Amino acid sequence: MKIKKALLSCLLMAGVLTASAQDQQPKTEYVHNPYWYVQLQGGAQYTLGEVNFKDLISPNVQVSFGRQFTPVFGARLSVNAWQSKAGINEGDNPTWKWKYVAPGVDAMFNLSNLFCGYNPNRIFNFSVFGGLGANIAWDNKKDDIIAAAAAAYPQYQQLYGTPAENVAYVWDGTKTRLYGRAGVAADFRLSDAVSVGLEVNANTLSDHYNSKKAGNWDWYFNALAGVKINLGKTHTVRTIEAPKPVEKVVERVVERVVEKCPCPPAPAQVAPQAATEAKAEAFRRDVFFKIGKNWIEQKEMQKVREVAEYMKEHPDCTVEITGYADKGTGNKRINDSLSKRRAEAVRQALIRNYKIAPARIKTDYKGDTVQPFAKDYENRVAICIVD
Repeated sequence: MKIKKALLSCLLMAGVLTASAQDQQPKTEYVHNPYWYVQLQGGAQYTLGEVNFKDLISPNVQVSFGRQFTPVFGARLSVNAWQSKAGINEGDNPTWKWKYVAPGVDAMFNLSNLFCGYNPNRIFNFSVFGGLGANIAWDNKKDDIIAAAAAAYPQYQQLYGTPAENVAYVWDGTKTRLYGRAGVAADFRLSDAVSVGLEVNANTLSDHYNSKKAGNWDWYFNALAGVKINLGKTHTVRTIEAPKPVEKVVERVVERVVEKCPCPPAPAQVAPQAATEAKAEAFRRDVFFKIGKNWIEQKEMQKVREVAEYMKEHPDCTVEITGYADKGTGNKRINDSLSKRRAEAVRQALIRNYKIAPARIKTDYKGDTVQPFAKDYENRVAICIVD
């Protein structure tokens, strides 16, 4: 049967299964292990007094054995020893010295891990500590001190028949006195097992320590440098697998309308232009950097040159450069800045070295929030995608 126009409509239903999940990579995390350590230090002591500073400087050594319980908290047993000095600020400024050994226990707090997060690869760590102990002193030479005081204050000796009042606490034999201590320490990491450090501590104990009667606590200060050796494994590395992508079904309806005509349709007219230029396919290069650096090595500059040559062959394309930093090094603030500078370094190389127009270059940075690769050293990268 002939008709001028007939319409035939049909609906075709189909289920299409798609996955819409972003590609994620496993995450690396450092786990602290409690460990023991030993520390050997040497330096100088200043015993507080009224004579010249240089006249009250003595040698000092310290040996410690400790345990780091958490990334922030630790404790140590230390033995500090050698000698202390005191003097009289009168006449020839006579001084005297005595020996001591001072065992004590300190509570240690790592402020770098407390405020910047745990990182066993951090080069510099700053700590504070406080503790208590016993100072065991001997070899004070009581007779020499009395003679020095009598020579410095002859009028007092003549009137009272005793040495000057400010050495009224002179002592001999062996004396044990409790002391309190507080200080700061800076450690510089050489390896997982070895670090070198500096320490300054202040110690206070009874007024009887330096033989002089002053009506207040006596003090001595130690400045020490030394080496710290960790015993055992300080940390482990744990890999957290990325969650599996969640699959969801998206249904769509395809509608097709078919039109019948009494005569065959006219052949389609061929477009006058035989072919069009194919759109450039996406082109990618990964420019890797050394740890903590944002300058491009010579072997990586070859990749930048390949990006530039590709863009010159395809003048309509643009490049997007995204900088990254590995999460196992530094902290969020440092890694944000570092990843931004890595992307900018590649951008500047394209502009300066290969004359690529700035308008054709887009940059972005992810810091350590996104880790495109499984291994830390691979995430020190700027990824260039030309499209």
